[in-house]
Amino acid sequence: MNLNGKEIVLGVTGGIAAYKSAEIVSRLRHLGAGVHVIMTRNATEFVSPLTFQTLSANPVVTDTFASPEYWNVEHVALAKLADLFVIAPATANILAKMTAGIADDMLSTTVLATRAPILVAPAMNTGMWTAKATRENMRILTERGVHRIGPDSGMLACGDEGAGRMSEPDEIVREIIRILHISRDLAGKRVLITAGATRERLDPVRFLTNDSSGKMGFALAEAARDRGAEVTVVCGNVSVPLPNGVRIIAIESALDLLDAMMAECPSNDIIIQAAAVADYRPEKVAETKIKKKSGEQIILKLVENPDIAKAVGERKAAGQTLVGFAAETDHVNENAQQKLRKKNLDMIVANDVTQKGAGFNSDTNIATLITAEGCIEEPLQSKRKLADSILDHILMLRQKSGSPSD
Repeated sequence: MNLNGKEIVLGVTGGIAAYKSAEIVSRLRHLGAGVHVIMTRNATEFVSPLTFQTLSANPVVTDTFASPEYWNVEHVALAKLADLFVIAPATANILAKMTAGIADDMLSTTVLATRAPILVAPAMNTGMWTAKATRENMRILTERGVHRIGPDSGMLACGDEGAGRMSEPDEIVREIIRILHISRDLAGKRVLITAGATRERLDPVRFLTNDSSGKMGFALAEAARDRGAEVTVVCGNVSVPLPNGVRIIAIESALDLLDAMMAECPSNDIIIQAAAVADYRPEKVAETKIKKKSGEQIILKLVENPDIAKAVGERKAAGQTLVGFAAETDHVNENAQQKLRKKNLDMIVANDVTQKGAGFNSDTNIATLITAEGCIEEPLQSKRKLADSILDHILMLRQKSGSPSD
């Protein structure tokens, strides 16, 4: 992948991670991009502007009132020039300025003026990153469409250990490539995704559930959103933040999920069922907490939950594409192929959850994409990367079937 013809404005703020930004510039230049660096005054205390000038082969801007290198109002010229505006490292201070619309130096002024996509790579002390003000600022920026990568967890420069370390340059460059090459191939499509785990109540304080975190479903939602789709997520119990820019329908039990799917399915073009749904529920739910009785066993009588994927498949409309997930521990492909046929799916994503790096609560996944035409192996990769691959194959299926507007 090359970036020939792309112009990237890189903002560097005052943090120890500023030294990593030099490698970002170098990598982007090797990919053919033009890079234009804006440094805050504090950033120049960590890395010399000459370093970035040498690597970028462009003047480095540090002062709002310096003589312009561009024959234009400089912050406007750079704002218009950018195909992508990257801030790495992005301190808590610059995130706060961006949220409030403060423009009191060259970097904050230029980023406020740009209409280009923006990517931030936060880097700060763990306490600053987890502070309510920072989290709220980041939430608002995300809702406005600002992209974020990281921060990672690990040993920080201050000696603390935790979240706050800037992502590595190669990861940031990969994200830059992804953003610049995002296709809007799902524009005009409505995508319905289920995510997370259902809960089946035993009593007011206990329930039966599973280990699903919602990460795979949310990765699919974010990928579909970024590709232009109107996304609805029917969401059970999850352990990760809700995706921004999508419609959320919260449910608890399998019966709740069934009701939501029956209501939502008819108006969607693509339906991806990634939630981990309980197969059984207690026959009776106690109205009060079940008390422990020493020495006595408790016998739970369970009844089967409805097969939601099958119910959706039975109501499949012309032009709809249905995708399911199968989390298996043995005979993975065989079991998944049976589900593909039984539930009237167009594709099923099979996971062997016994493999390292696959399945519940992992940031990565390994999968086999199974259709009536055969199997496609997807190696170990991030769930977001797998999400884009799944969407690519969905679009290919729709093109082959001649679905409307595809």
